[in-house]
Amino acid sequence: MKISHLLMLYERFLISLFYSDMYKSTSYTETTHDIRVIVKPTFMESESDIIGSKYVFVYFITIENLADQPVKLLRRHWEIEDSAGESYEIDGDGVIGRQPVIEPGKKHRYNSYCVLKSMAGSMQGFYEMQKSGDGVIRVVIPKFLLRSHLLN
Repeated sequence: MKISHLLMLYERFLISLFYSDMYKSTSYTETTHDIRVIVKPTFMESESDIIGSKYVFVYFITIENLADQPVKLLRRHWEIEDSAGESYEIDGDGVIGRQPVIEPGKKHRYNSYCVLKSMAGSMQGFYEMQKSGDGVIRVVIPKFLLRSHLLN
């Protein structure tokens, strides 16, 4: 079974955990141009292969528009590092195949995943968003740590 299929099977379960008060994980927050980005990462031991040095991390992102005008998410840029010394940069249109318009006072939520070759690493980046009157703005995605509980 492909990892993407397995992750999809767990997606609803993880989302319910993420949005419940019972689930406590570290969150990382950054606000730029009145756009708040909140990231909550978690390690997926059941999807990881420790012997094969494949460590799967899922991250949940909430983008909240605190401004008084809508914004459209155009592009994303990620910088990914792991403790094995690997680093990657990823650029692409939108998020998970969409370029959402986020109205004032509204939120857009999504989740995705990252596979590292070690039990620890970090991600950070930015979104490019269209904001009427301001043109294209760069919204910071805070640096967040990816760390397996197996290291504790």
